[in-house]
Amino acid sequence: MINTLLTKNNSARVIGLAALALWMGGCSNEQPPQQKTAELPPAPEISSGFRSDMIPVHATRHMAAAANPLATAAGQQMLRKGGSAIDAAIAMQAVLALVEPQASGIGGGAFILYWDGERVQAFDGRETAPAGAGTGMFLGADGQPIPFADAQIGGRSVGVPGVLRALEMAHQQHGKLPWHDLFQPAIQLASQGFPVSRRLHGQIAADKFIADSPEMAKYFLTPQGQALPVGTLLKNPELARTLQAIATQGADAFYQGPVAQAMVDKVRSHARPGTLSLADVSGYQAQERKPVCGDYKQWQVCGMPPPSSGGVAVLQTLGILDALQNKSPALDLAAMPPVPSNSGAGLEPSVSAVHLIAEAERLAYADRALYLADSAFVPVNVKGLTDKAYFKTRAALIGDKSMGRAKAGVPAGINLALAPDRSPLRISTSQIAAVDDQGGAISMTTSVEAAFGSHVMTNGFILNNQLTDFSFVPEENGKPVANRIEPGKRPRSSMAPTLVFDRKSGELVATIGSPGGSQIIEYVNKAVVGLLDWKLNPQDAISLANFGSRNVGTELEAGRVSPALVQQLQDRGHEVSLIEMTSGTQIIVRDKDGWAAGADPRREGTALGD
Repeated sequence: MINTLLTKNNSARVIGLAALALWMGGCSNEQPPQQKTAELPPAPEISSGFRSDMIPVHATRHMAAAANPLATAAGQQMLRKGGSAIDAAIAMQAVLALVEPQASGIGGGAFILYWDGERVQAFDGRETAPAGAGTGMFLGADGQPIPFADAQIGGRSVGVPGVLRALEMAHQQHGKLPWHDLFQPAIQLASQGFPVSRRLHGQIAADKFIADSPEMAKYFLTPQGQALPVGTLLKNPELARTLQAIATQGADAFYQGPVAQAMVDKVRSHARPGTLSLADVSGYQAQERKPVCGDYKQWQVCGMPPPSSGGVAVLQTLGILDALQNKSPALDLAAMPPVPSNSGAGLEPSVSAVHLIAEAERLAYADRALYLADSAFVPVNVKGLTDKAYFKTRAALIGDKSMGRAKAGVPAGINLALAPDRSPLRISTSQIAAVDDQGGAISMTTSVEAAFGSHVMTNGFILNNQLTDFSFVPEENGKPVANRIEPGKRPRSSMAPTLVFDRKSGELVATIGSPGGSQIIEYVNKAVVGLLDWKLNPQDAISLANFGSRNVGTELEAGRVSPALVQQLQDRGHEVSLIEMTSGTQIIVRDKDGWAAGADPRREGTALGD
């Protein structure tokens, strides 16, 4: 039986182009207010409203979930053909490059966490800095960091794209369908056109730099310079040709030959040129890494290792919360479920839960800023950072009142003279999840960094600006910053694709992930706790108001929480910011009949299963 993500008043149907056009016009356009401290950057992508009437999707065999209905449909198509979870992910990523170009695409990078039914693997497709990159490339003549927009826009910020090499590596090990077939849905949509969604229209309209890029202006704007209206049939024959070459020749068609040369030419000829070379592009290699896994109550949680900080930070947060529970049953999150909100937004997290989770996150983010970076360039003691004894010492710092700004700890085995990072806290991303008929599962977070990346467009796709994920400041007080720019280095990320298992049986419980920049860690923590501690269904776990701390105040999702919660947190010493928290979480969880899934009502994601 086919299931699709539905509103409560609609009957089941597979989303086609006509239905999609109707759906795009029916989303709420509610815009929550923004109140944020000066230290908090804006969300990497604007809100496109909140769909309050979403319910979980159920399936018995397989499931696909992505940030756009057309991408989800492509993933389901591959699963119905007997494809693996990686087959579905490749098809979904190819479509997302077309329909969600502001967030991800073949010009960006990705982290992939894969379960083949027996073991967890981590595939690193993070971008790398060109050989010509220098530590001071984002500093002005006065030695101070340049404005973020000046760093983002242009060739200087472009890293070597890695997503296709990572997908290729995973497909070589776990693909069931021919590589060529996986790109056909995207090629067809790029050739025949797709309707511009409300979200894409809003992102285009909000972006003040598109008009300065001739290629982007021609593609995304009307002749009068306005954002393409919702429902406009948008074709991308250049991307269709690029994807066809990749489908026929493999990833080499991207990393060698005319496509690679065009990338290099665009980057080096820009008014803000970069140093990207053909040798940089052709020499890129994806890496298979050992995932980071840790215990949380009766579950095992696995995530990405460095250069992602997401896996370690999620494990640290959960580990500290587990240590609190072991210290006192009164501090067990399971006893702090969400409560009805008097704001009319349904359930909201309890003040005790927000307090404990935010405090644990402060401690994790403090360590993130000091210790985490590309482990090929900086020794990263993952074992020490995720040790239960260390969690116990960190948990002891949490009291009844907020600690304010947390300081990094000193885990056993760490003896490094490093300075904390002051990188901008932003990135634009997308999330893909799938489970297949063979028992495989994937959680993949994919990104071009800021919205529309570097705004350099070639061969129908956007190039990333991932080099701005490095620290703009290479050192402080004579001490190096771990995440400073170095040739060949991969910038630190917050992306946190996550898999959860039952420790006793070893059975996969859930695949979880979200876009959202440095807030990804907060979103994944909320989803994990919602599923495991509060026994929420996947849709309710996603729809619950977002909250947390990046060690800069305590953040609550504007328009989704009550004034009472704000006051109660302030009474506990929290500096509260009401801000947009535009997550894009996808969850697939095992249930008694097979699988249940949810997608984020803050974006246009869907789930489809059979």
